[in-house]
Amino acid sequence: MADFKVNILGCGSATPSLRHLPSCQVVDHRDKLMMIDCGEGAQLSMRRMKLKYSRLNNIFISHLHGDHCLGLPGLLSTMALHDIEGTVTVHTFAEGAELFQRILDFFCRERTYDLRFNIIKPEQGIIYEDKALTVETFPLYHRVPCTGFIFREKPKLRHINREMVDFYRVPVSQMLAIKEGADFVMPDGTVVANERLTTPAEPARSYAYCSDTAYNPRVAEAVRGVDTIYHEATYADDQADKAAQRGHSTAAEAARIALEAGARQLIIGHYSKSYNDESRHLAEARAIFPNTIAATEGMTVDLN
Repeated sequence: MADFKVNILGCGSATPSLRHLPSCQVVDHRDKLMMIDCGEGAQLSMRRMKLKYSRLNNIFISHLHGDHCLGLPGLLSTMALHDIEGTVTVHTFAEGAELFQRILDFFCRERTYDLRFNIIKPEQGIIYEDKALTVETFPLYHRVPCTGFIFREKPKLRHINREMVDFYRVPVSQMLAIKEGADFVMPDGTVVANERLTTPAEPARSYAYCSDTAYNPRVAEAVRGVDTIYHEATYADDQADKAAQRGHSTAAEAARIALEAGARQLIIGHYSKSYNDESRHLAEARAIFPNTIAATEGMTVDLN
């Protein structure tokens, strides 16, 4: 079963439609849920996708346009009604922290969890870290301050070759050091190379979320080497002028970012309601970057 995946809860743009919900995703890393953006309907989408409120402890808001954050007060209120405990941290700009604090203090005074706000800025830097994962920000180029997020696994431990460690009688007390790459020194001074005792670790994986942004080569530089990239693709090429005017990207521009960044996989979303389907977006993106997926609500993408 995949232990690193992204769930698409909403992939429409600002104007509501009957086909798509506003922006929202949930990254699931080893059963730890982390939400990216929280458009209206996020809490209902979580229920439809059977994602548990109790496993959600971090919410990352890319920018303060309503289609990316107006679902947050309702979600946090519902989590209080469900008696969720522990700490819930919202990572947002200072203006967002002030605004949502006031709203929740009015509508949801009696919270069962500890609500915290981590103030972020568009520039690049790590804003979250646990034993297995980091989350870092990088600037995007929209009409208001906007940041992208990179979810990056830390390097994994090498795998023990049980037959060889038994042969060399490696004590249990040294197993962690061996997994971390250390050689083993036998009592007589003989050095056993780590490569004889272990097999290579699985590669660390990474996921970048590029929210609302005009095309800019600096985005590709910021996410260079990331395995899977989600990039907004509000318009197809027929509305490229409108994309530039409104600080958005076309599907082809999203594909150029993925190609320039050396990504393995691209997910596009944030579609304008002016399109009846995403076939044109997908065709134009795949012409540049063949391994492109068109996001849709209810989709889960394995990041392994």
